Amino acid sequence: MIITVTVNPAIDKTITVDRLVFDDRAYVNSSSESAGGRGINASCVIESFGGKTIGIVPAGGNSGKHFEEFLKSCGFELVVVPIRKQVRTNLIITDKHGLTVKLNEPGAALEKAELARLEKVVSNKLAGASWLMLCGSLPPGVPTSFYARLIKLAHQHKVKTLLDTDGPALETGIEAGPTVVKPNQPEAERLLSTALLTRTQFLQAASRIRAMGAGSVMLSLGSRGAVGAYDHQMVEVVPPRVDVVSPIGAGDAMAAAFTWAMERKNDFRDAMRWAVAAGTASATLPGLQFATFAQTEEVYKRVEVRQAE
Repeated sequence: MIITVTVNPAIDKTITVDRLVFDDRAYVNSSSESAGGRGINASCVIESFGGKTIGIVPAGGNSGKHFEEFLKSCGFELVVVPIRKQVRTNLIITDKHGLTVKLNEPGAALEKAELARLEKVVSNKLAGASWLMLCGSLPPGVPTSFYARLIKLAHQHKVKTLLDTDGPALETGIEAGPTVVKPNQPEAERLLSTALLTRTQFLQAASRIRAMGAGSVMLSLGSRGAVGAYDHQMVEVVPPRVDVVSPIGAGDAMAAAFTWAMERKNDFRDAMRWAVAAGTASATLPGLQFATFAQTEEVYKRVEVRQAE
């Protein structure tokens, strides 16, 4: 069982336009809404791959009810921790060339009692879990140490952890020793306070992040694939060339496929190959869509894994 925790869920409103340009009009081709948040997206992918997953989220207000409605037919167990405030709305605007703008609300502030209830729900579910995925930003009022606390809690239950977040929560969470951490390039640059431009810098960044406390690192590099650091080894995973339509959600697909593959086979290199395949396949689809297992498997066959020196 893979548990995902989305502390800052959202209703994602995705608008597809003919083109995105400054100082000129664009025409809307389509508009849709869906339940979002990194953990929820990860559970959707894991379930579609045939894995067992539980999604845990805090939600409240009328928008919280809509959020639950969107997930009624998701296929996995959803555990909602009631809160007083509304679920945020994120706006995603993308065009046919893959150019994308994301506008995210900060989210609902959680009260201490609500946060305590959320932590208790996670604790109760850990007994039957193999992996705990901690995904996305923390909303206002939540201590930056919250993910670190959940990682330590997972350690006590001998549950493996994947951390996928940004900013101070990422830095504090790494210090708690997650099994794997999955920053993307901008998140890694903020964490390390340096620009990452070359292959050597990518590899050094993954090594530095691992030295901060993570068991292993999967550094996502978008269309360039990913680099990984684990067991004193470095690996590069290179995707095939594809026509990118929308990169939205590709990182969530990566995290999900990695954890799903690790639970099946416990092979870091192979899990990274599945991760890059899922992210690449999802990026070829319009809007916020995730590649099916069959679509991912087709890309997986063409993903190259190289040992890095």
